[in-house]
Amino acid sequence: MPYGSKDEAYKNASTLAHLTAGQALAGYALLITDLKRNLSAEASPVILFGGSYGGMLAAWMRLKYPHIAIGALASSAPVLQFEDIVPLETYYNIVSNDFRRESTSCFDTIKKSWDVISSVGRKVNGLDHLAKTFRLCGKLRSSDDLYNWLESAYSYLAMVDYPYPVEYEMPLPAHPIKEVCKAIDDSADGTYVLDRIFKGVSVYYNYTGKADCFEVDEDLDGMDGWDWQACTEMVMPMSSDKNSSMFPERAYNYTSYAEECLNKFDVMPRPTWITTEFGGHDYKSVLGTFGSNIIFSNGLLDPWSGGSVLENISDSVVALVTEKGAHHLDLRGATTDDLDWLVAQRASEVKLIKGWIDDYYMAKKAVFKM
Repeated sequence: MPYGSKDEAYKNASTLAHLTAGQALAGYALLITDLKRNLSAEASPVILFGGSYGGMLAAWMRLKYPHIAIGALASSAPVLQFEDIVPLETYYNIVSNDFRRESTSCFDTIKKSWDVISSVGRKVNGLDHLAKTFRLCGKLRSSDDLYNWLESAYSYLAMVDYPYPVEYEMPLPAHPIKEVCKAIDDSADGTYVLDRIFKGVSVYYNYTGKADCFEVDEDLDGMDGWDWQACTEMVMPMSSDKNSSMFPERAYNYTSYAEECLNKFDVMPRPTWITTEFGGHDYKSVLGTFGSNIIFSNGLLDPWSGGSVLENISDSVVALVTEKGAHHLDLRGATTDDLDWLVAQRASEVKLIKGWIDDYYMAKKAVFKM
C-alpha cells in the first residue's frame, strides 16, 4: 500500500488506480532485483509461486519478466476466465457439481430454496421473516442480498473443500461440503426448506457456534480491493444456468455491471485489457510458442479450475490436475493428514522445478566455459 494505510490507499479512484496486476508485477520485479543485489545473489535463479490471483501473477510474470524469474508454479490460476475464452456458466456449474457429487437431495434442496426465498421476500414483512430465519444482524434490504450471501458461501465451500480442517476465511471442518449437506439432509422430515438451508450454511458462517448474528455485506479479507480490480481490469464474465446448476438463472449483463462499477468507484471496466496485456486467446499456440517453465496446477473441485490451463502445452508448460483437489491445496503447508495423491502432486512439482534450476546452472556453466 503506497499511501501508508488501507484507508488512504482505498480512499478514491486516484489512489486505487495503482492497484493493478501490472503494477503488482512491476513491484515484484523491483523487489526481486533489489534483494538479489543486496544479497550479492545476482546469479541465483528465482522461481515464482502463487495461488489464485497470485497464481495468475506468477504465470504472467514468467511471461513478462523472463529475465527475472526462470519459472513459475501457478496454482488455481484462472488466467482464461476472461471475455469468452471459457463458457460463462463454467464456474457455477463446478460449484453445483461439487454439491451434487456429495448429495443429490442436498443439491435439490439448495436449488429449490431460491424460489422460496423470492416468494417469501415478496410478501408483507417477508424480508423481516427472512432476516429472522437466517439470524441476520440487521434489516434485509432485498432478497438479492440474501442470494449473494448464500451464493458466496456455496462458492467458497467449493473452493476450500479440503480433506482436513482449515481456517481459510473462517474455521471449517474437513470436507465442508459433506458437512453442509449432512446438516441439510439430516433435518427431520417436513422441516421448512429455509431452516434446512440455514443449518447448512451455518457450517460455513458459524462452525464454531460463536456468532450471534450475521452481516450479509461484511467485507471478508479485503474484498473491496478485489472489487476495484474487478471493476477495472479483472472483468470475469459469469452466468448461471438453472438447468445445469443449483443456482437461479442469471445472465451476464455487461451494461448493468458497468453501471455498478460507475456507481461504486466512478470508473468504467476495461473488459478486454487483461487479454491485451497478458494474452489468453489462442493460449495453446501462444504459450507453446512463447512460454516455458510454467506449472498450472489445479484441483477439479475448485470452481476456478474451469478458467485455468488443464492440459500440457509443451514439455515445460505443463498442467498438473487432481480430481479431488480444491483451491491451491498444493501450496498449503504439508500435514500428516495429506493424502497420497497430494504428496505425489507436490513431488511432481518439486521434480519439475529442480529440473528448471539444473538446466539454468548447466546453461550458466556452458557460458562460463566458453
